[in-house]
Amino acid sequence: MASAPVDRIPWHVTILPVLGIAVWLVVGKVGLGFLALVLAAVLLGNVIAAVHHAEVVARRVGEPYGTLVLALAVTVIEVGLIISIMLSGEPNRTLLRDSVHAVVMLVLHGLAGLCILVAAFREREAEFQVEGAKAFLAVLIPMATLVMVVPNHLVSAPGPYYSPLQLAFVSAVCLGLYIAFLFIQTGWHRSYFLPVGDENAMDQARPSARITLASLGLLMVALLSVVLLAKSLAPALEAGVRAAGAPLAIVGVIIAAIVLLPETAASIRAAARRQLQASINLALGSAVASIGLSVPVIALVSFWIGQPLELGISAGASVLMALGFVVAIITYGTGRTNLLSGIVHLVLLATYVFTVFAP
Repeated sequence: MASAPVDRIPWHVTILPVLGIAVWLVVGKVGLGFLALVLAAVLLGNVIAAVHHAEVVARRVGEPYGTLVLALAVTVIEVGLIISIMLSGEPNRTLLRDSVHAVVMLVLHGLAGLCILVAAFREREAEFQVEGAKAFLAVLIPMATLVMVVPNHLVSAPGPYYSPLQLAFVSAVCLGLYIAFLFIQTGWHRSYFLPVGDENAMDQARPSARITLASLGLLMVALLSVVLLAKSLAPALEAGVRAAGAPLAIVGVIIAAIVLLPETAASIRAAARRQLQASINLALGSAVASIGLSVPVIALVSFWIGQPLELGISAGASVLMALGFVVAIITYGTGRTNLLSGIVHLVLLATYVFTVFAP
């Protein structure tokens, strides 16, 4: 987990949430054009500020609750971005699929690969709790399959769609799996998600109650600012992708990258401090929360606005995702990992990004 200050709140993460809302009130009402760059810069600043404050709260509550706070924070940002784009401009029925698919692939290969590489350079073979990693995968694999693969093989609705009843059922299943996972992570098997050999390693240097409460309040403001700025930026984002002639799926990849940017920094810093367990908790926890919480919420919005969700990914993407899960099972199956595993994951990430542009 990142080393957030515990005795004070940096000025920039105090100002950015308030600045974000002020910029939205002024720039967001004027129009787009080059002002979109201002919105994008302030939005990214607020994403970083939100995760900083989430880290402060996380260090106060300790593990595994700390990484859970971070995962929930970035999931709120992701849901806000998707809903903002869904409610503005032309309908984008594939946005949820593209963003969730991108989160899974970026986390499974990009974030995991980078963290494994960093950890390998520090200590050749890094250790982690294999039971915790297996718990993440045991929930993530059925979630991803139900949401993005099964729709292609059912007959109640044509093509890669669920019928309303099926979508409601799958959303309830995803939420139920996530709640069950939280029960395991924070209750019966909390030890699965603690560092190997030192269960107190990530519970040190707790911030004061005053700093924690201040960060909690600023976290709420930062999340609100991100959602408002995203709503104003959404038309420019989609227009820019269309003008560049890029596949519309890039919008989902951009959303995933924005959401995971601060999470990536926190995970890599943890790996550099020989805390690969924290990196795994952050990375895989983000993917699990992305599906377990985003899908039910976005499904409700789709019912409300009457916009169907195209969830099924292509056959080629299904094969690549299945390959990624097989490699992840091998990587996390022994409780130790090395440089080769990191390289393999990064190669699979490059393959995914290439196939987005050349499907």
